[in-house]
Amino acid sequence: MYYPNNIEDVCYEESHIEQVINEVKAQFYDYFDLFIKSEAGTTLPEDQVKKLAENFGSDGIAKVRKKDTELVLKRIIADGIDKFEKDRNSYIELLDEEALEEYEDNPAGFKSALRKDCPIVRGTVNSPAKELDKYKYEFRISNPNELLTVSQNLASFANCYAEECEDYEYDSIEALEDLEFKLLDTEDYSVFGVIGGGIKSQFLFKLQPAYFPYRSKEAIWAFWYLTNKKTFGCEEGSQFLMINVEKSQTNQNYFYPYELFSFYAYQVYLLLKKEAEKNNVHLSDKYRYVLVDQFLSFIAKKHDEDIKFISSSSEDKLYSWI
Repeated sequence: MYYPNNIEDVCYEESHIEQVINEVKAQFYDYFDLFIKSEAGTTLPEDQVKKLAENFGSDGIAKVRKKDTELVLKRIIADGIDKFEKDRNSYIELLDEEALEEYEDNPAGFKSALRKDCPIVRGTVNSPAKELDKYKYEFRISNPNELLTVSQNLASFANCYAEECEDYEYDSIEALEDLEFKLLDTEDYSVFGVIGGGIKSQFLFKLQPAYFPYRSKEAIWAFWYLTNKKTFGCEEGSQFLMINVEKSQTNQNYFYPYELFSFYAYQVYLLLKKEAEKNNVHLSDKYRYVLVDQFLSFIAKKHDEDIKFISSSSEDKLYSWI
């Protein structure tokens, strides 16, 4: 059976989730080592790290590597936050709840603002890429009232969630249900073809990076590698891929549930936090998922050629953008 809009029921079983998490933990450390040695993919790894270590004049490579990890991780975090903040105000201003309320008398004005002022939407509708013609069409015919209502729902959810978490130990979450993200995978928080999983998560991420990870196409691909391409009992293959044998199409699972993705992203956050603390680096709660996004993007980029080859037979890559 083909699952076009969800994933198999087994993916929500506790034993399955535990297997996925264990595999993520097993693969994490090799990727983290490369993440640090290459400064998140900006430098050549091993040989340059050794030369840098020698220049520091340390007596032992292990000590130097520990020192390097602290300095490099701090640079990566600072760079990530800087890039994250560059366009953040555009999202904050557009999705301000009072501003959204003012658009209730002019939904068409909000649709226009979404097109002009929202970086991810503007970049998509203005892209010359032919494969995005379907998105442009869906945006053009989309109902302004629906766009406004869904955006209001997302902004309200993000802000209320953050407010409630102020009196809650977020890092103590243990189960999928503890996240309380189930509502985010309902129709009230999506506009088919326009505000899908990627754009929805970008809205949440830009508003409250402390609690909402960005479910980008790179992040989904990254989890395929972090789980070592295993299926964990799924009949249709990896839950992180969309494979249509009849059409010879393979792509990241652009319908992957945000709730489940967030729980796995949370596990990556805990692993990154542990490594940061081990190296005397403070990971700000305010920007929890910025580093997670950097790390997952790094993994996907490391496998860029492989991903291009795997997805090269796909005829329609529209939803990898949204």
